[in-house]
Amino acid sequence: MEEAKFLQPSSRPLDLDKWKIRHIPVKRTFDIFFSLSALIFSFPLFLTIALVIRLTSRGKVIYAHERIGRGGVTFRCLKFRTMYRDADSRLKAMLAQNDEMRREWQMTRKLKRDPRITPIGRFLRKSSLDELPQFWNILKGDLSVVGPRPVVREELDQFYGTKAGKVLSIRPGLTGIWQVSGRSDTSYATRVHLDEIYVDTQSLFLDIKLICKTLPAVISSKGSY
Repeated sequence: MEEAKFLQPSSRPLDLDKWKIRHIPVKRTFDIFFSLSALIFSFPLFLTIALVIRLTSRGKVIYAHERIGRGGVTFRCLKFRTMYRDADSRLKAMLAQNDEMRREWQMTRKLKRDPRITPIGRFLRKSSLDELPQFWNILKGDLSVVGPRPVVREELDQFYGTKAGKVLSIRPGLTGIWQVSGRSDTSYATRVHLDEIYVDTQSLFLDIKLICKTLPAVISSKGSY
């Protein structure tokens, strides 16, 4: 079994009629140039990480998780595998046995001390290197370099409500306001609010500003687990 599939999108259609899909040619051109450059320059690092994962734990090197994209269209979001193959059963058993961890999961969909994660996976998450394969998602048009964080269906149902259409009017992003604002140390309500702010204020200048802030945020590893 691959990485945890505890959260799975349902088949019920999303109500997105209120918000029209936004097409921004300049942003898409920037995404293609940026992601293609990143894939070329990071190729040696990509191969090194893939080899280390293969040698240190059983399972696929790349993990694909279904997320909700622009307009409510689902896509396979790519990451380097950071969890054990039986992560799904580990998560269910842990949430059933530990009330504190269950509350933490229900509040943030994250666990600070997550036993599902492999040793190399913990490093990859701390450094955000597990997200390198998402530059392929950007090149394909599933993601943007900057945008709201990509989520699964259950998160939309539980936390976004009527705001889902607004957030899904643009492509989700590899980085964004949430990613440079404490990440998992913030509440989920704050995450949704930050996603809304980005949709309302997006511009190429803001994207470049957030990209510049991303590297220090990655180095500090604040809120990354």
